[in-house]
Parts: sequence; structure tokens; C-alpha cells
Amino acid sequence: MSARLEDAGDRLIIWNGNTDKRGALSPELYECIMKACEMASERRLRSIVLTSEGPFFCAGGDLTQLIKSQGMPADQRAARIDSLHDVIRAMRACPVPIIAAVEGGAAGAGLSIALSCDVVVAAKGAKFVASYVKAGLVPDGGLTAHLARSVPRQLAMEMCMLAQPVLAERMYDLAVVNALTEVGDAMDVARQYADRFGAGPRDAQAAIRKMVAAAYDTTEAEQLDHERDAMGHATGAPEAAEGIAAFLEKRSPNYS
Repeated sequence: MSARLEDAGDRLIIWNGNTDKRGALSPELYECIMKACEMASERRLRSIVLTSEGPFFCAGGDLTQLIKSQGMPADQRAARIDSLHDVIRAMRACPVPIIAAVEGGAAGAGLSIALSCDVVVAAKGAKFVASYVKAGLVPDGGLTAHLARSVPRQLAMEMCMLAQPVLAERMYDLAVVNALTEVGDAMDVARQYADRFGAGPRDAQAAIRKMVAAAYDTTEAEQLDHERDAMGHATGAPEAAEGIAAFLEKRSPNYS
């Protein structure tokens, strides 16, 4: 099975299969991610966890499939890339946080998908590789945008133009990786993050997620307006009533 979706109560877990190809991308994985993002809105879930069935998170595009693309007209090649970009757009628009649990590493478009998540948990020694240039290709899946916002320009150039692997330890030092774990423990720590999101105020978290995403593309004046509108709404919402009451009463809030 190339990918499967596990319903785990207040969260969904996307398991990337395709283990004989180190978790290479597949239509089934795309479908699972799109479905999870859709369900997050319909069911008021609290989080989505994305991980792998095997020892490697995702090796990116399947080169045997890319070979088939070479003989296609340009518009058909573009349509195949848009399939990946639709997945990235769905992840960015998802109302709940997405947590990546990375074992082994993430390469090519697998790195694009990992960096599109809101929280990245990685096992020690995992390698992050923008491997496209090795095959005479260029990054897609929003990778250049993510790297430009996450790491120094010189490192982004080295990663993209030389396919220089970067260990999880260095990505952790750069705050691109949120948590560094022992090998085999990434999923356990990702579940802990999901538990923390599950105990929080869902609507406030969704608003924060949306505001932070918008902040990369707006002016400070526009962002102040966004914050004003969001804060005005949040102040009158039930979550704030519960949160403020819990603070004053010195108890833990109940956002269920």
C-alpha cells in the first residue's frame, strides 16, 4: 500500500508507504493528504500527523515516473507538477496544524512536503536533501519559498544548487526542526505534539495558523488589521470565556 489514512480520534495520521522506494511520492499519498485536509474542516479535528511506514520519510518524486514525463507536452508536464502543488496548497490552507515525523530523511519533493508542515519532528541523523539538481531538475512544491524563509540564503543555495545534505541536528539548530529525537522515536514525539494541540483552543489555533501564514506576504499595517479583526472575534468567543475563567480560577481550561 502506497499510503493510508488512520483515524485516531481528534487527529488523523497519514502513513506514507511505498517502502521499497524509500517512501517516494505516489497518487495515493496525494489523495490521503488532500482527504485529511478536507476532513479537518468537516470534523473539527485538532491535528494531522504525517509520517512513513518505513525507515525513510519521503524520497520525493519517483524517477521512473519522471522519465515518462519527458515525452509529454509541456502543458501535461505542468499539470503533473500542479498535482503536487495542489497538495501543498491544501496543507497550507488546512485549519489544523500538521506535524511531520521524519525518520531517515526527506529528499526532493519529500523535503517540500516536510517543510510545508507546521511542526517538524526529526530523528537524529535524518538527512534533509534538496536532491533535484542531481537529476538536472529544479525544486518544486514550494521548496525555494520554504528554504528562503527558513535558512540563510547561502545555505539555501548550497542545498538547492549542490544537493548538499543537511543533518537534522543542524536543521534543529536553525529552528527548522522543532524537536530532535533518538532514532525510532520521531512518531512518539509527534504524538505528544498532537496531544498538546488537542488540549488547546482549536478555533484560536486555527486563527493563529492563518495569521502567521499571512504575515509572510503582508505589510505590517495589513497584519495589524488582521490581528485586530482576529482578536476582536476571539475576545467574544466561547474559547476566550473558558480560557480567561480558567486563568482567574487557577485551573486548567477545558477546550473540548
